[in-house]
Amino acid sequence: MSAATSLFTPFPPFSPLPKTTSKFSTTFHLRLPSPITTIRHRKHSLFPTFSTLPGGGNNSGGGGGNNDNGKGKGGSGGGDENAGDENMKEAMIVLAEAGRSMETLPKDLVAAIQAGKVPGSVIDRFLGLEKSDLMRWLMQFDGFKERLLADDLFFAKVFIECGVGIFTKTAAEYERRRENFFKELEIVFADVVMAIIADFMLVYLPAPTVSLRPSLAASAGVISKFFHSCPDNAFQVALHGTSYSLLQRLGAVMRNGAKLFAVGTTSSLVGTAATNALINAKKAVDKSSVDEIENVPIFSTSVAYGVYMAISSNLRYQVLAGVIEQRMLEPLLHQHKFLLSTICFAIRTGNTYLGSLLWVDYARLVGIQKPQEEENPVLVS
Repeated sequence: MSAATSLFTPFPPFSPLPKTTSKFSTTFHLRLPSPITTIRHRKHSLFPTFSTLPGGGNNSGGGGGNNDNGKGKGGSGGGDENAGDENMKEAMIVLAEAGRSMETLPKDLVAAIQAGKVPGSVIDRFLGLEKSDLMRWLMQFDGFKERLLADDLFFAKVFIECGVGIFTKTAAEYERRRENFFKELEIVFADVVMAIIADFMLVYLPAPTVSLRPSLAASAGVISKFFHSCPDNAFQVALHGTSYSLLQRLGAVMRNGAKLFAVGTTSSLVGTAATNALINAKKAVDKSSVDEIENVPIFSTSVAYGVYMAISSNLRYQVLAGVIEQRMLEPLLHQHKFLLSTICFAIRTGNTYLGSLLWVDYARLVGIQKPQEEENPVLVS
């Protein structure tokens, strides 16, 4: 309107200029907060936005490793540099809003911010977790910190898994053994002990992470660098500006499988050793049971349980944490933590029970456990 007036007025003094200047000034001030709005949008849409399995190269965000320069790589270097700059700007804005400086953050988190590895949503979650004395203490440990930054309900899931483990596994043992449950009580005890020891690691190892690990030395081997670049969960969502190749995701399955094999074998050694100690104590008290009860074979049971955890448990918990919880439930129920925790409780309870059923079937299939015979009882675990 002011432009039309200036065309048809013979001598328009400079009265329209203040209005024009005012419009430009107003537009400028309205656009200043736009980066903050973008951060908040990414915070709520991070998981669905990056829900596909990317096929990029090495990267360092979202639970994977680092490349030599500490920045993630994807399909094009220019795009990743822009993403790193955006991540750093978002992180600095979140810190400014919270009145915090880089000096108040852990060194590994500062390095990740400077490398552009973590977006503002991760810093926002860190600041929120720091408000709890317990979480602030736990985040002093790198492994817990990386998992809490990826999932603030991580410890709730640990308590769920360990809490229901003893009940569901005992129930599953009874379901499979029925009338032989008390006759095979030593085997039941060994299975439950093995399961409880392993429950924590089954939640810890396959949990999605925000990787804050430093880069490996240039002298490190090719295999070490490869597994260092793999995510902790094969299906986890990559952070903004990062991606994982299919090979890296398969590497996550292999690496966790090797770790869970060691965990399963070790926990089985503890469980079967405790079982044999109980059996020997029972034989010492009840002489008539010497020929009725046999010791549990430690080596075969331990190796079999390690293989079971490396394959069955590994795949089930990778899918549970990376697909069902992070990709499906988290985006839908991000603002409803209690409901999210309740559903996770139900799903993890069912998964634990299923795992116990599968273990009994697997143990009998490979011959390390046999049903108790009525006439000539033989207990082999």
